[in-house]
Amino acid sequence: MKTVVGVFFGGKSVEHEVSIISASQVINVLNKEKYDVIPIYISKNNKFFYSEKMSDVTYFKDLENVQKESTELYFVYKNSKMIAYNVNSMLKKEVFKLDICFPVVHGLNVEDGTLQGFLEMYNIPYVGPDVSASAVGMNKIMFKKVLEASNIPVIEYDTVNLSEFEDDKEAVYNKITKHIALPIILKPANLGSSVGIEIVRTKEEFNQKMENVFLFTDKILVERCVTNLREINCSVIGNSSMQDVSLLEEPIKDDEILSFKDKYMSNGSKKSNPKLEGMASLLRKIPAELDEEKENTIYTLSKKVFTLLDCEGICRIDYIIDVDQDKVYVNEINTIPGSLSFYLWEKKGLPFDELCDKLIKIAIKRSERRQKITYSNDVNILNMSGKK
Repeated sequence: MKTVVGVFFGGKSVEHEVSIISASQVINVLNKEKYDVIPIYISKNNKFFYSEKMSDVTYFKDLENVQKESTELYFVYKNSKMIAYNVNSMLKKEVFKLDICFPVVHGLNVEDGTLQGFLEMYNIPYVGPDVSASAVGMNKIMFKKVLEASNIPVIEYDTVNLSEFEDDKEAVYNKITKHIALPIILKPANLGSSVGIEIVRTKEEFNQKMENVFLFTDKILVERCVTNLREINCSVIGNSSMQDVSLLEEPIKDDEILSFKDKYMSNGSKKSNPKLEGMASLLRKIPAELDEEKENTIYTLSKKVFTLLDCEGICRIDYIIDVDQDKVYVNEINTIPGSLSFYLWEKKGLPFDELCDKLIKIAIKRSERRQKITYSNDVNILNMSGKK
């Protein structure tokens, strides 16, 4: 009997469409001889929909039509299955039963532990990091603090919340520049895909660029802007007891920072392979040209960061090399990376379908471990007679 895998994607996130691309890649590569693959789309207003047409990414060119044509779902848990029902059916009509869930989501409200917590409530095995790893990984400020406390090298930073900026903009500017010299880089604390990032070079543009970033968040990470840099990425697969690292990549960017356009609107790779989309379409050098010492440093740090956050499944950890200082810094982690970083593993000899199969096996092992743990007490203390 085949395992029924529900691939969840979309969600209330600025990376909604990126998730659709990544999920489409996963849906189409999963081994259909082993798995019945069910695409489950999360709309931008957090409703669940299903249609067999969802395996084709072009189906999502009209998102309103997707919701009109598809079956809206709600879920219940029964007999170790996550069961989907048709919201609009007068009868309690079962649509499908899931054995395991495969979240392929990016960004706030889905990748940050929200969807993972939802799946935990259904006691269903799911691929990827749990709630805590997802939450820390998505929050750039919290991630920095965890790394800093563990003596892992991070670029000098500060934080600003919206209320303190609105109260006294000049004081905020002085606080930051007291220990971080211009230029500085501003990042929304909880977004990915380079959304909302700004570089501040002069005091005159500080307020406007801060306001631009606050359109996406209520808390900003401020970093020293490394002007002479190389960006290197490494993917990790595994769990707390076993980790494997991919080849390293060096993305090729058109601007000072690797932008959303570079990541998802580049046509470089599509010229040679029209099927490549999303992060897989980014121009890059694989393997990155690094000396052995830096390569080993990045591999060691990658495994350390992965285990520090107690990650499971696959992630991509991004690094900045300050060329002037000749120093490697951990920049951020993507707990569900775009395209699942399959292109880094294919170059190492692990095909995409086998990568997905490996991730499902890791998820099942975690579920089996957790079934042995006691989470609640069978005794209802509210039903116990108190002694007088």
